[in-house]
Amino acid sequence: MNHRKPPLKKRLGQHHLRDSSLCRPLIEYLRPSGQRVVEIGAGGGILTTPLVKAGARVTACEVDLDWVFILHRRRRQASRLDPQAGFDVLALDAQSLDWSRLHTPTLVTGNLPFNVATRLIETLLPHAAQVPRAAFMVQKEVADRLVAGPGDPAYGSLSVLVAAQSQAQLLGIVRPGSFHPPPKVSAAFVGMALHPSPVEAAHWPAFARLVRLAFALRRKTLRNSLASGLGKARSGALLTAMGWGDRCRAQELDVASFVELFQANLALEQT
Repeated sequence: MNHRKPPLKKRLGQHHLRDSSLCRPLIEYLRPSGQRVVEIGAGGGILTTPLVKAGARVTACEVDLDWVFILHRRRRQASRLDPQAGFDVLALDAQSLDWSRLHTPTLVTGNLPFNVATRLIETLLPHAAQVPRAAFMVQKEVADRLVAGPGDPAYGSLSVLVAAQSQAQLLGIVRPGSFHPPPKVSAAFVGMALHPSPVEAAHWPAFARLVRLAFALRRKTLRNSLASGLGKARSGALLTAMGWGDRCRAQELDVASFVELFQANLALEQT
């Protein structure tokens, strides 16, 4: 029987890969055999299929009910052919997932909609206790920011916050023609090995605010960027405490330096 596929919805940022073989970098990075895997934005199952073939126990999450129906149909078909080849389907928005309630360990992957990718990744990263590894396909520009280091043009607050909680690496680039419909930009695969943050969970929101403030005025020095939120006196006192010159810029600092800067700021607040 010829089943008609539902249309892809622009408002959900849906761009589906044409070929499962393109997902190989994610599979090789995750090493999912025998592992629980949560797949975000499963769509028609292009990534679900190679995950199951690799021996993963997959929970496929999809917010679009039209594609949830397709996934259920493919799950039934796969189970009839091989009882071990089934997978679970959840009709939900991955942004509502409570990562802290996942079984330990669980791997996470997916073709993330461009408009929510950074938000999803930022909510996942604090949960290294549940998720040792994750691998995503995201917009190439986002991937560059995720893996960038000090001095890289793409290095910014997202790079620092990601590096504080994971070791991220670029796994490969996917051109627009590999998708239906083709997006206007390239995508990329990114692998992330999560680890505990050097900043206590209770202090993380304040640390993130300081990092974002440091990069708020990218063309300015660190002193001027910090002064825009902390005031000139506090900014000057911080750089003096760190022993950094007036021409220091946020783009030059690694994660350890930002942690030291945050701790120095906490010490000043307590005096």
